[in-house]
Amino acid sequence: MSKKLFLIEAPGKVKKLRQILGSEYIVKASGGHIRELAQDGEDNLGFDLGKDRITCRFVPRNPQAKKTIAELKELARNIDTVILATDEDREGEIIAWHLQQALNLRHTQRVTYREITAKAVHNALQHPRQLDSNLVNAALARSVLDKLVGFRGSPLVWKLGNGAKSIGRVQSAALHILCQREREIQNFKPQDYWVVSVTYAEGFKAYYLGENISTSTPETDTQTRDDAGEKESDKIEATKVLSEAEADRLVGIARQFPHRVSKIEGKTVSKTPPPPFTTSSLQQAAGSRLKWSPDYTMQVAQKLYEGGYITYMRTDSVYLDPEFSASVRQWLEAKDPQNVPAKVTSYRQSKTAQEAHEAIRPTDIFKSSSELKQEIAPEEFELYLLIWLRTVASQCKPAQIVKSLLITQSGTLFWQARGQVVTFPGYSKYWKDLSDDLLLPELSQGQGLNLTSASHEKKQTQPPPRYSEAKLVQVMERRGIGRPSTFAPTLKTLKERGYAELIKRQLQATTLGLEVDAFLQKTLPELLEAEFTAQMEDKLDAIALGKENWQRYILGWNEDYFAGAIEKALKVIETQPPSPKNYSGKESKTDCPCCGHKMIEVPSKSKKLHKDHFLKCPDCEAVMFYNKWRKTWELPTPKPESTSDSVNLTNHSCPVCGEKLAIKEYEKDGQKKRMLICSSPQARDKKHQQVAYFESRDVFWSKKYGELPNN
Repeated sequence: MSKKLFLIEAPGKVKKLRQILGSEYIVKASGGHIRELAQDGEDNLGFDLGKDRITCRFVPRNPQAKKTIAELKELARNIDTVILATDEDREGEIIAWHLQQALNLRHTQRVTYREITAKAVHNALQHPRQLDSNLVNAALARSVLDKLVGFRGSPLVWKLGNGAKSIGRVQSAALHILCQREREIQNFKPQDYWVVSVTYAEGFKAYYLGENISTSTPETDTQTRDDAGEKESDKIEATKVLSEAEADRLVGIARQFPHRVSKIEGKTVSKTPPPPFTTSSLQQAAGSRLKWSPDYTMQVAQKLYEGGYITYMRTDSVYLDPEFSASVRQWLEAKDPQNVPAKVTSYRQSKTAQEAHEAIRPTDIFKSSSELKQEIAPEEFELYLLIWLRTVASQCKPAQIVKSLLITQSGTLFWQARGQVVTFPGYSKYWKDLSDDLLLPELSQGQGLNLTSASHEKKQTQPPPRYSEAKLVQVMERRGIGRPSTFAPTLKTLKERGYAELIKRQLQATTLGLEVDAFLQKTLPELLEAEFTAQMEDKLDAIALGKENWQRYILGWNEDYFAGAIEKALKVIETQPPSPKNYSGKESKTDCPCCGHKMIEVPSKSKKLHKDHFLKCPDCEAVMFYNKWRKTWELPTPKPESTSDSVNLTNHSCPVCGEKLAIKEYEKDGQKKRMLICSSPQARDKKHQQVAYFESRDVFWSKKYGELPNN
């Protein structure tokens, strides 16, 4: 029997697929993308923009890819059937196309599967198809578009001379969101306000609602689920008072007049289960509940997928296979019959979701935890459990919550207290996103109340919070910036470029990021607009559906907008005065000790610094570093001259070359310390690397050479 070649992209899948397919198949992995656009031609784009067509030139992605192509080409020569079994999305389709092109394959079969299980893989083999040219074209369009923007736009920011490396179609729009928030925070002016409250002996606290108001307005109840947050937030329902004098007046009235119940309202609301995970909601939930970055979440999810434990993890669909939904229902009927809904909740798909795809879910809902823990790493189990719980929750009954409202009155003032009790947990047994119960006492309309205290508390308005990585992913998705495969790489790029940094689990635009964003607002403002980027994504989706010609779209976009925008941006740069000594940054409050000019803050990721930046003078270029022990900015300590007169020699000899050892003074953790090193000018070679004796009480000691007396 002749062998069949089964080509995939990820090496991690090979072992599992060999077990499923048996000896009839040779399973080989490409290691991801094997080709990329060449670095040649105009602006090193690797493609030519003609009048009515785009000519692309591809080269092996790296030396390993070149070797893989040669090996696979040799292997394919003696095999009749080659099966392209890369992932089912656009990335998988373009990888399969590159394999076909690079290996000169004439007769191929294309198969896709959502999960690496025997049933799914064998079913895929029974339904082979041809490569989907529309998906290939959409992937080609994305590659060409992103390189066009990156390679023709990035040289603009190089002219800033501040270390900016690149711009990007999705990257710059995401950075703009961070920078907008950072400027809001910088420009925020806090405002004092007072929260006025009363406490009753009946066992509850109420907050100031208003004076001489109508209490007949029905309460509105709107709930939105937020996968980027832990739970529903507990908000104090209080009317802000803007002066202490007014707060004192309200407290005085509360103490002067008797209190009674003005209104009682109670109603039962249903909260529907959350949909199963998409790429975005998985990244958000893992960020808030496991404290993971989107990039790390996808790495762990990839391992679970390759091991056959979950379905494909890059998807924007909330669809579940009916057969799988039936298996979850079967599990609930056996384990939690009270939670089986009469009808399974249906979820609205996003407009970009591909119906053929499925949500992220376990492949086997019945697999026991004890068995699974023996098979996978702890971090994989954590993420699997999150996916399992979310999937089961999505197939449960809604939660039932009784919400109550109490309005009390004293004189002309009205006060309110809100409560809630979960009467039926429903889906929340598995996916906990409801706030804790708050029970109000049983009271009757008009009932008198006993005031125990009336007081006010001074507060201050807070600036809008910075985005967590999970929250930024959510915002990008809602605004149509990027797609499932681009969220994590985009955030990773922003951090690697130094445009944003993670501080206390929040993304903060750096000085460099703010400079790049401000520059692009002057030169290429459209690229920063979410709507502009979202429209481009819509066009790529249209290409994937065969509704748009990819070459005509890019040529038209370049001619109608981008080429002219680049030309205009260059003119803007030419008219801008150069920054001092080709240097820019945020001005600090510190004066240069050498010439008196204001110092500039320069971002730095160096772990040796005590802050995330150092200071540099734009005039004389003096630099200062922060000393966290002295809590001050200091000029660097000048290095001692390397003359023999300035070196404090000892009587000890170097164990490597015999020269005298010298005492070197240094500072650590704010304390001055001493050590012995070789005094020879040649003491920087590899042989001397371990010649270092550290002072300890009455001796100098070396890990390799032992102790020397301190005399």
